[in-house]
Amino acid sequence: MRSVVASMSRNLLAALLVTAAVVSPVQASAETILGALTKAYQNNSSLNSARAGVRVTDENVAIAKSGYRPTIAATGSIQYTDRSGISDSSIRSGSFGVQINQTLFDGFQTRNNVLAAKSRVFASRESLRNTEQNTLYSAATAYLDVIRDRQIAVLRERNLEFLSEQVRASRSRFEVGEGTRTDVAQADASRSAAVAQLSAARASAQASEAIYRQVIGDVPGRLEPVSPLAKLLPRSLPQAIETALVRHPAILATQHLVDAAGFSVNSAEGALLPGVTASAGVSRSFTDTSPASVSDGSSTSAQIGATLTIPLYQGGRTSALVRQSKESLGQARIEVDVSRDQVRAAVTSAWTQYIAGAEVVAANRELISAAQLALNGVIEERNVGQRTTLDVLNAQADVITAQINQVSAEHDVVLASFAILSAVGRLGVESLGLKVATYKPEEHYEAVKDKWFGLRTPDGR
Repeated sequence: MRSVVASMSRNLLAALLVTAAVVSPVQASAETILGALTKAYQNNSSLNSARAGVRVTDENVAIAKSGYRPTIAATGSIQYTDRSGISDSSIRSGSFGVQINQTLFDGFQTRNNVLAAKSRVFASRESLRNTEQNTLYSAATAYLDVIRDRQIAVLRERNLEFLSEQVRASRSRFEVGEGTRTDVAQADASRSAAVAQLSAARASAQASEAIYRQVIGDVPGRLEPVSPLAKLLPRSLPQAIETALVRHPAILATQHLVDAAGFSVNSAEGALLPGVTASAGVSRSFTDTSPASVSDGSSTSAQIGATLTIPLYQGGRTSALVRQSKESLGQARIEVDVSRDQVRAAVTSAWTQYIAGAEVVAANRELISAAQLALNGVIEERNVGQRTTLDVLNAQADVITAQINQVSAEHDVVLASFAILSAVGRLGVESLGLKVATYKPEEHYEAVKDKWFGLRTPDGR
């Protein structure tokens, strides 16, 4: 299988280079696909939004760890009372103090909440890696779409030039009595259809350029042709599936979510266990009466104590939460199987499209050569009266159709190689060798996971 793929890749690369030289010559300043993928990695707004989402998830660990820490509150009150009647008097009283509460035991709820939060962080990182892969694949698709649609527009323009020449030749032959009015009408009809096809091709190219700008964040200039990523592909389909099931980020993310759901079950069950809290406080109060009274003055008090809470019945709410969390755990386990099935199907589809696409490219190359030879022969036979203008137009239609099919086939097979890398979980900065600083979500996590206080984010906001 490896030798077959390698042979197809060599033949395909030769075909791509030939087509690129004929249709879209490479300029020194042309953008490469690696450069475009680098821009997408840096500029894509959807990817940056996913990175922000991971940073949001990181804070859940600090939130969960707050259950280990004390809460401190300051209290204060003041009251003024005015009495009028038999004896006029006024009373001012107030108090202020500090209260500290600390959870000593909560049925291991905080511990399990922290572990669940960490598992969700790991899941969010894998989801981010999956988003990065999808973004790079979308960028590759946008890049290849622009090349394909521009090449098709060039072919449509050349077809229009050819048909315009056929219209001129048909009219010349009609004027000297060698052709018929039908020949002229057929040539005119083909040329009009070519004008419409050229307009549609240019519109498709402009639409692809708009999508390129949306995904990559830059206006496409001259783009360099791309060959399949044959050297980065697995040796065989079974190896590709095996690799994907082990390292694809979508599968790893669901596995981490299973861990999180398991810890959530433990946390819910912890609500049925006893809880112990400790508290301490100090306060000072004062009273000032006018006219003066023996009760005037101030006092200071302090208290410390512990509270044991044993849940007996909570109206069924806690039991329902436990059952709910267990069902969530079961669902999370099923989602792992769903992800595996989806990844396996994606790998198989991409692999078969790549193999079939390479064969189509090779076949189309021979088809174009034969169609062009047939067209030249039909033109010569028409010139000596053995063929009609309609025969020439049909032969030209065969040539342009074969050329457009070849451009689309080259596009599809290159894109299929990117799809294989994405499906096995290897379409990333390192494997592609992109010259860009890799985003490291663990840096933000390490900066916030143990913070006791502070309103500013690690980047200063």
